[in-house]
Amino acid sequence: MSDTVIEVDARGLLCPLPILRLARAFRRAPAGTVARLLATDPAAVEDVETFCREGGHELLSKERDGACFLFRVRKADN
Repeated sequence: MSDTVIEVDARGLLCPLPILRLARAFRRAPAGTVARLLATDPAAVEDVETFCREGGHELLSKERDGACFLFRVRKADN
C-alpha cells in the first residue's frame, strides 16, 4: 500500500469538476494513494460518496470548515 498523499484543489469549481479532478489525479497514482480533495460545491459531498462507492475507493474522512469541504480518499487496488 502506498503512503503517497496528493492534494486536489477544486475550490470554486462546480459539479462535476471536483470529481473529475479527483479521478484524473487517481489515474496517475498507485493503489493506496490518499487524496486530499478541497471543494466548495456542496454537491461534492454526495458526489464523493458516490465516487467512492462505485469505484471501490475508501472515504477516510470528510470535514467542513466554513464554505470548504475537505475529503480524504484512499485509491482502490483495482
